[in-house]
Amino acid sequence: MASTVTTIIVTPNLESLRTFYSTLLGAPETGRFPEDGPTFFVQLRLGDSDLMLVSEASVTAGDPGRMALSIEVPDVDALLARVTELGGEVTGPPNDMPWGQRVAHIADPDGNLVTSRGRSDAVGR
Repeated sequence: MASTVTTIIVTPNLESLRTFYSTLLGAPETGRFPEDGPTFFVQLRLGDSDLMLVSEASVTAGDPGRMALSIEVPDVDALLARVTELGGEVTGPPNDMPWGQRVAHIADPDGNLVTSRGRSDAVGR
C-alpha cells in the first residue's frame, strides 16, 4: 500500500543514508533502481510509510534546517545509543513531553534533522 505522504531525501551519500535508516530503524528495502549497476534510487518501508533516497552527486550535504523528519520508534533511548555508530549525531537528550511522548533530536549522516518519538513511560522521568 502506498503512503499518502512520502518523504524523499536527495543525497550525495546514498549508501551511507540507506545503511543509517535501514539499520537504525529496521526499515526494509522495498525498491531499488536500477537493480544492476550504480544505484540512484532506494525505497525503504517504515511502518505504513515510505522513505525514498535519491542519489545526486551535485547536492551538498549539510545542515538544511528547513524541515525535520519525525519518526515513531518503539524505544527512543535504545535508538539514541546507536546513532553515532551509524554516522549520525545526537543533537539533544531525550525529553518526556506533557502530551505523553518521549522525543529526541538527531541528525542523519547528511545533517538532516530527525525527531525520534515514542511513548513516554513516565512524565518527568
